[in-house]
Amino acid sequence: MEKRTITTNQGATVGDDQHSLTAGARGPALLQDVLMIEKLAHFDRERIPERVVHAKGAGAHGYFGVYRSMAEHTKAAFLQDPSARTPVFVRFSLVVGARGSAESVRDPRGFAVKFYTTDGNYDLVGNNLPVFFIRDAVKFPDMVHAFKPAPETNIPVSSSANSRFWDFISLHPESTHMITWLFSDRGTVKSFRTMEGFGVNTYIWVNARGEGVYVKYHWKPAAGVETIDRHEATRLAGEDPDCATRDLYDTIAAGKTVEFELYVQLMSFEDESVLEFDPLDATKTWPEDRYPLVPVGRMVLDRNPENYFAEVEQAAFCPASLVPGVEPSADKLLQGRLFSYADTQRHRLGPNYLQIPVNQPRVAVDNNQRDGAMQSGAGHTGTVNYGLNSLGGGLPVESGEPTFPGRPLEGPQVRQAIPVTNDFQQAGERYRSLSPVDQDHMVDNIVDSLSHAIEPIRERMVGNLAQADAELGRRVAEGLKR
Repeated sequence: MEKRTITTNQGATVGDDQHSLTAGARGPALLQDVLMIEKLAHFDRERIPERVVHAKGAGAHGYFGVYRSMAEHTKAAFLQDPSARTPVFVRFSLVVGARGSAESVRDPRGFAVKFYTTDGNYDLVGNNLPVFFIRDAVKFPDMVHAFKPAPETNIPVSSSANSRFWDFISLHPESTHMITWLFSDRGTVKSFRTMEGFGVNTYIWVNARGEGVYVKYHWKPAAGVETIDRHEATRLAGEDPDCATRDLYDTIAAGKTVEFELYVQLMSFEDESVLEFDPLDATKTWPEDRYPLVPVGRMVLDRNPENYFAEVEQAAFCPASLVPGVEPSADKLLQGRLFSYADTQRHRLGPNYLQIPVNQPRVAVDNNQRDGAMQSGAGHTGTVNYGLNSLGGGLPVESGEPTFPGRPLEGPQVRQAIPVTNDFQQAGERYRSLSPVDQDHMVDNIVDSLSHAIEPIRERMVGNLAQADAELGRRVAEGLKR
């Protein structure tokens, strides 16, 4: 085995790493013990700010390959060549739970994929459920505050069994559809390998002719979808709170792969005004009989991280990390995410977080952004750090890549809800689509959680559920009386 000598962070070899430098064997420690000071100072700073959401997660490396060229719909380079493999890093996570939370509890799961494409990084950041609680990003801080521990106690609670959660939900009818997903057994899983992933938001694909089409993303697990009921979830939370991370790591460590197929739904711009709901509303799904799933490609995860902190904890995703051929839509939830995700990474990791290896693009980066914490200086040489310039030969120059013209923008400057909300129809359809057993589980899960809320909130929530489906509302009401 190769001999490895311990060193300081400066690279100097260390003769004794087990004893501090003292005045005599029993004397006080000396300030000149630079080794001890370095070790303690680094240890004091080992923890970076926890993510406000998606704090606990697991990750894996792999690759993505497209089945056939998608040039008809998008010019994105990584979606053209079936013989090419695009490296990826995927982070699965819990949404509300803190870093130490159990992975089987009722909570949405994050499903974030970083494609290291030849055009730069593309981040597809979504969840394991196809819809979300809210449709406007301005409500996101309120939502998370309501779901996190109460400010006067800071006592961690389950993601839902309290008045704060149900108070927020019952006052936001748009959340009713999400409740029918979260409180089905889709809300409790024990494996990241066997859950679906969704982009949730609506994006725009643009082809080489400048033509656009709305797109929604779906990941289907090759191992099939598996869920557990809340009783199994509670048992695992006590016996194996890291069950999903352990399962993912052990599967890949055993030489097996974890695979997902990517599908998309496509919608013409003309269709957005003829539906009974707003297709850019993140609390809604698109009917698959009208907008069928189109197979796009396959993702294979085959390598575990070697350093959890460096690769999983420091992995940074943002829906604004786009490549030519993919554009954001006017989805109000997405519009806020375009700013918030990168901003939180600048807070956690510093302004140069994209220089961390797991976040670093696999293509050259060349711009005039300089300095800041953790700046590596890579490629930043010479006297010119501004544009326009003549001293540096005018470099770097613009690519001339045309901007997607998008849709004409018109209307007064307002703060108001979208015109078509229709918040209960899809929630009712979702409940009625389930098998009798799954309906029983949903009712039982809602009753068990909602019973922890105070009476006026229960009544308000039952009223929302009844508007989605009369039977669902009646059954939950009866369950709360028992």
